[in-house]
Amino acid sequence: MRWVLSEGGYRMTVRILAAVLHREEDMYVAECPEVGTVSQGFTVEDAVANLKEATELYLEEFPLPTVEKPLLTTFEVMVNV
Repeated sequence: MRWVLSEGGYRMTVRILAAVLHREEDMYVAECPEVGTVSQGFTVEDAVANLKEATELYLEEFPLPTVEKPLLTTFEVMVNV
C-alpha cells in the first residue's frame, strides 16, 4: 500500500488486489476475492478494467481495513470422470 494525492488534493492509498478470471461462454468473468466484487468483459483486459472500476466504486462506500497481502496458491484434487 502506498499513499498518493489525488487531483482534488485528497490523500488516497494505492492497494494491490487480486483478480481471478475464468471464461464463461464468450466472456471473461473477473472476481476480486479480497473485496467480493465481480465484473466481466469480452477480453481479459476489459474484464480486469471493469473489475477495477467496480472495485473502486465499491471501496468508496465500504473501505477495507488495512490488512496484509493475501497468500495465493494452487492445489490439485482428484475427481472421477
